[in-house]
Amino acid sequence: MERVTKMASERPVVIFSKSSCCMCHSIKTLLCDFGVNPAVYELDEIPRGREIEQALSRLGCSPTVPAVFIGGELIGGANEIMSLHLKRSLIPMLKNAGAIWV
Repeated sequence: MERVTKMASERPVVIFSKSSCCMCHSIKTLLCDFGVNPAVYELDEIPRGREIEQALSRLGCSPTVPAVFIGGELIGGANEIMSLHLKRSLIPMLKNAGAIWV
């Protein structure tokens, strides 16, 4: 779990993903369209990806991917990100974290 927290704090936006997950792709595309340059960890392609996925599960991520961290804080998955976007809260959150400047 410590490893996940460390990885999540290295950049303003961190996404734990799987390369074959369509919801992960959608969230990555949405954030990149805003101009965010997230750190993306594809759990099915990196060493110890299974361990990281288990740690995300212990943190309360269900499903475990996508798991989005903004400013080092776990925001949640696709539902939470889309909900924030629809409430017009996502962009201010990204600005506060230093992920976008416009």
